[in-house]
Amino acid sequence: MSAVNDTKSNSAELLLTRIPGMEDIHLWISIPFYLMYVISIVGNSVILFIIKTDPSLQEPMYIFLSMLAVTDLGLSVTTMPMILGIFLFKSREISLNACFAQLFFINSLSYIESSVLLLMAFDRFVAICNPLRYVSILTLPKIVKMGLVCVLRAVALIFPLPFLLKRFQYCRANVLSHSYCVNREVMKLACSDITVNSIYVLSIALLTVGLDSLLICLSYVMILRRVLSITSHMESLRALNTCVARLCAVFLFYTPMLGLPVIHRFGNSSSHSLQIFLGYVYLLVPPLMNPIVYSVKSKHLHVKIIRVFFK
Repeated sequence: MSAVNDTKSNSAELLLTRIPGMEDIHLWISIPFYLMYVISIVGNSVILFIIKTDPSLQEPMYIFLSMLAVTDLGLSVTTMPMILGIFLFKSREISLNACFAQLFFINSLSYIESSVLLLMAFDRFVAICNPLRYVSILTLPKIVKMGLVCVLRAVALIFPLPFLLKRFQYCRANVLSHSYCVNREVMKLACSDITVNSIYVLSIALLTVGLDSLLICLSYVMILRRVLSITSHMESLRALNTCVARLCAVFLFYTPMLGLPVIHRFGNSSSHSLQIFLGYVYLLVPPLMNPIVYSVKSKHLHVKIIRVFFK
């Protein structure tokens, strides 16, 4: 490694990367990115506004939806302005402390969203499998406590991560291969032993995403068993229809999130472009599509949104 890089041990700045091989069309790529960012901000904000101002929507399923919207907004605001700055103004520099802060928010919000998707699966499980106790189980105080537990769990598990990264000496090339800070990419720049960090990251991923996804699958399996036992065909279809939007949200969130480490671990050098693509899908698609999916599948919410825009 060059002497220049060696003198930048714990350098104050890192360099983020745009899409390799597409330098000539980066400006054009930024246009759909910007439109998707604006639509996700507007869509989630409208859903939050409608749920807050309409007393008829103060139900558990809509409260959980508002939690999802807040998380999607946070994830978009944390990453997309910086990504757009890279594509539009070539502002690639980011300080180590800012990178660590972005890592903290990206991981915390991701784990919170995973927990919210679990709560939404639990909401459907209670509504379909134990409808007579739905109101007594999912009271507002209990929902607030569950939401706080999700936030505290994510923050407590991710809080040590920036400090574990900060203790490293960064004496290698200070260029990241993504447009935002990714934990494994930052660790690659360290010239210290990263075993502890790797074990810690894997452990918290299993305790959050791994456990949540397992419980979500179990919830929907039990829901499916319950629906199949319903004799009325119309009632079973109605019950399944209430789960479609949540299953779409689960698919949109977990597919790129679980696909990234798999490709990174087992893929070859030719899969780097796919890693970058999945990284953008992970940041852009769930915040964009979740408001659209729920607005389409929830007739009540769909009507309220139309009234807001055409009032």
